[in-house]
Amino acid sequence: MILKRNLLVVALASAGLCMALGAQAADDNPQTTQPGTSQQTTTTSTGTGNGSSNQTTSNPKSQQELAKSLSTVTVTGFSSSVEKSIDYQRYADTIQNVVTAADIGGLPDQSIADALTRLPGVAAERIAGQDSQINCRGLSGNFIETTLDGREQPSTSGSNYIQFDQYPSELINMATVYKSSQASLIEGGVGCSIAMQTANPLDNKKDETLNVDARGSYNGQAHDIVGDGTNGYRVSVAYQGKFLDNTLGVGLGFAQLYQPHIAEQFVGEASDGNLYTLADGQKAYLPEGIQLQQDGGSERRTGYLSTIVWKPTDHLQVTGDMYYSKFNNDYYGYGLRSQNFYGNNAIITNPIIGAGGALLGGTASTNTALPAGQVQFSNETTADNYSTNTGVFSGGLNLKWNSGPWHVESDLSLSHAESDEINVDTTADAYTGLGTSNPQLMNQSTTFAFNGLNIGSASVSNPGVYTNPADMALSRYGVYPYIYHDRYKAFRTAVQYDLEDNPIFSDIQAGIYINNHTFEANRTVWVYGSEWNSYTPTPNPDPPLPLNSSDTKVVCWKGKFSGLPCFLQLNTAAILAQYGIHPNPQLDLDNNSWSGIQSGTVNEKVRDAFVMADIDTTWFGHEVTGNIGVRGTHTSQYSSGIQEVEPGQGVPMTDGFGYVANDFIPINVGMTYTKWLPSLNLIYHWTDSDQTRFSVSKVLSRPPIDSMLAGAGSYITNGQYNVWGGTSPLLRPLTAMQYDLDYEHYFDDSTGLFTAGVFVKHIDTFVQTNVTYNNFNFASVGIQVPINPATGVPYLNGSYTTAYNAPGSMVRGLELSLQKTHFLPGIWSGLGFGANYALTQSPFGQTSTLGGPPQSQGLPGLSRNVASAQVFYDNGTFSANITGNYRSKFVSDSQIAVTNQIVYFAPETVWDMQSAYNLTKNVSLLFQILNITNQPTRTYFGNPSETGTIQYFGRTFYAGFNLKI
Repeated sequence: MILKRNLLVVALASAGLCMALGAQAADDNPQTTQPGTSQQTTTTSTGTGNGSSNQTTSNPKSQQELAKSLSTVTVTGFSSSVEKSIDYQRYADTIQNVVTAADIGGLPDQSIADALTRLPGVAAERIAGQDSQINCRGLSGNFIETTLDGREQPSTSGSNYIQFDQYPSELINMATVYKSSQASLIEGGVGCSIAMQTANPLDNKKDETLNVDARGSYNGQAHDIVGDGTNGYRVSVAYQGKFLDNTLGVGLGFAQLYQPHIAEQFVGEASDGNLYTLADGQKAYLPEGIQLQQDGGSERRTGYLSTIVWKPTDHLQVTGDMYYSKFNNDYYGYGLRSQNFYGNNAIITNPIIGAGGALLGGTASTNTALPAGQVQFSNETTADNYSTNTGVFSGGLNLKWNSGPWHVESDLSLSHAESDEINVDTTADAYTGLGTSNPQLMNQSTTFAFNGLNIGSASVSNPGVYTNPADMALSRYGVYPYIYHDRYKAFRTAVQYDLEDNPIFSDIQAGIYINNHTFEANRTVWVYGSEWNSYTPTPNPDPPLPLNSSDTKVVCWKGKFSGLPCFLQLNTAAILAQYGIHPNPQLDLDNNSWSGIQSGTVNEKVRDAFVMADIDTTWFGHEVTGNIGVRGTHTSQYSSGIQEVEPGQGVPMTDGFGYVANDFIPINVGMTYTKWLPSLNLIYHWTDSDQTRFSVSKVLSRPPIDSMLAGAGSYITNGQYNVWGGTSPLLRPLTAMQYDLDYEHYFDDSTGLFTAGVFVKHIDTFVQTNVTYNNFNFASVGIQVPINPATGVPYLNGSYTTAYNAPGSMVRGLELSLQKTHFLPGIWSGLGFGANYALTQSPFGQTSTLGGPPQSQGLPGLSRNVASAQVFYDNGTFSANITGNYRSKFVSDSQIAVTNQIVYFAPETVWDMQSAYNLTKNVSLLFQILNITNQPTRTYFGNPSETGTIQYFGRTFYAGFNLKI
């Protein structure tokens, strides 16, 4: 017992030292962290972890076979992870893929998202160069249900999809991707369901283990980013101990990532969809402008995990556990932005016009025919701040009781997430007459040319102006924070009764699930000045603020972006302080009423019940297993917000600046629905090594939570009342019938597998936002039409911009997987490989004019081809693996250029590698490279020649050590 106490003290001291090192690094470099993730796992547990509602199989016979097979796995490292994953997949009741923990140093993953992309049909969207949002079987993250230890996870994204880089892989013991459904699974995954699990310390083979992993990082591309650092680190400590004759288990985990935020961008902005006549008489669709930006800063993610398991008898187990992850991303952007090309604000000469009439290059110049003060074209110097702090907590109490044929599990949990993005947009412009009472924008021009999926070119007339503070002034400083809170309070319980001699069913199960989900959006705003100095009042209440050399720094481009125009880095805090200006974002119902309209809450109350029976029978001399069941879900969804009405007809409301508005009323709108979700999973065992799976089920995903906000603005035209908002709490859930057929072959001793499967999903509806209806009957959706003071009766019904359930579509696909270990003799027996391929198709299409000419876009998140490959070697002393992930083009709205834009992402292939050398049984050295080829993210608007965003993130090198005790 003394040894155990000492090792526990060492674990706590190590974690404390890691946190101290992190605090010291923060003092040395006051930049912070966001999505990045960690890379290995902390245990080699063969159990199902905590929260068995997501266990691989509930069939008693299959559980025994799984436990027997897992006990025969004797290899370590990455091979161990592969072979355990194969076993979990083989004995599962559903069609699923599994990633399990290997020894520390065994996984080459920056985050759990990276690990998931090695599975067939799973791809990730890279945000700031790192895997974050997961796409599954051609559907975006909003169609994926995610749990941790059986508990639904709140989101930091402001929508439904989970940002998986919030979860350090060091703290996750196993992740299962459910491709088919069963009645006992919590509904929500039309694409798939992802179940993450932490380790149960009582499953640990040793009485005590302590793992310490530390490595430093270097990314040379940071040299090209103004103010960025090149170095970072990753540290993790994991302790597991068993006490009181193995009846009490304790697990503690700590993981911290610190790294620079790096991105260099060439951005082509979207068109407004209108065809303009140019100076030479040609017609073209114009982009709003171009952006040249350096994004830098730092990212720090810190994760904590604690688990206490008490198992006083073979019949009872009580688990209390807590997971918390905090992600701080100190993220700024400096550069130039040339706007507005369209709307008669600029004159376009020397045009380069592409297919369909999109402008791909030319010279944009000030429209000198416009009166002074009405010019809204400029080469703006930008200084943006997108710093975001996010946090996720998930914890609860789980009880399992087993007695003879009876099995009971109950779980009480609380999960919440918060996200706070400051979202600062700053512009400075070149002026004449600075120092006078009426400064005016200089006449300016930009010559640019897109280069398809490569970095384009750009130059400005009089480039010295943009590096001379005496010619520049700050026009606008706007703060538009996004603050979200997402909370779950849940209880679930299930009872299973084993049937001894039933010829068809091995057991029957029933359970309930109660969940109260609250989402809250808070928008605030604070603005000084105006873009292009476009204020109309005289005198201007917020005049441009002249710059000086002490508040600026000249920055020129390097590397791949060299030759682009130099610009000034603005110290906006110093500039504002110099003029006694102190930003204070608040709810603004006067000048920025959208801040109230986009704020509000959504409350979902879910009440579920299920019945399911596990199948274990014989057909034509072969064993058949699986399950059949039905899940019923009753959901109440209501949103509270404000609706804009006529002045004087509302309820007095005071905003954060003290303004009392009388043109808003509170509203609470929503609906209830009940859905029945039947499911059938069959596994036909041809031999001990070959089986065929068939699955059919009805699945459900709820609408994106942010699209159900009730807030609505309004305006009056020609005696009609018009409402805008773009969202609706009356959206129906997305349901689908899905069919799966798989063939699986397993090699002897769990050394490999080959699987081939097809699937079809018939999705009944998709959610479409910002759709406008004319002459809409507002009473049908509970919207109150205000009184027309001129007539004394309500205004006529006008247009309604909202969200609605658009017709659905079909998604079908093919998935192949091959994995093999130990296929060569002698010293090469440690060599193994894995390869996955998925072909996914859908006839879905929607029209977009963001590139100018109308073009059809596919289903967001769908790549026709997704593939991954890995080769690994482990001889006990030296281990190495290399992993590559490929996905073909896909559509997403994760490109941000002023606002989110739905664009195509070009095909990409990302390669990572890791190696380890064991100096002793307990100490190993590690080396790792992420994004070996410096694969950029490249987007475009329908046609690859219409550049969206080209951005490079660099490659990251890691070196360090791992200590196991």
